[in-house]
Amino acid sequence: MTPAQFFKCLSDDTRLRCITLLHKEGRLCVCELTAALALSQPKISRHLASLRQCGLLQDSREGQWVYYRINPELPAWTWPLLQNALAAVESTGHFKNDQVRLQQMDARPDTPLCC
Repeated sequence: MTPAQFFKCLSDDTRLRCITLLHKEGRLCVCELTAALALSQPKISRHLASLRQCGLLQDSREGQWVYYRINPELPAWTWPLLQNALAAVESTGHFKNDQVRLQQMDARPDTPLCC
C-alpha cells in the first residue's frame, strides 16, 4: 500500500466513520455499521468493499454474517497516521451519534435476530 492509496481510502467521511467504529469495537458486521451510521446497506457495503480492496480492512464469514476489522498487518508507517486520524474523528458529533446508535441497536450479532 502506498501513502497515496492509504490517504485516498481514508478521504471519505463515511469510510473514516466506519474505520473509527471498527477501531473502537474490534469487529462489526454490515448491519451494525448500517444502524450506527444511519445509512443504507448498499452504501455501507460499497464503502467496506473499497476499504477491503485497498487493504485497510479484512473480512471473515461466520455463518450468515460477514464481519469486518482493521487489517492487523497494515504497514508500520500507517498506524501512527491512522491513530491520529481516528482520534480526530472520535471527537466529532457525527461519531458520538454513531456510537449511540450502535449501542441502541436491538439485535446485535451476539443475538440470533441480527441481520
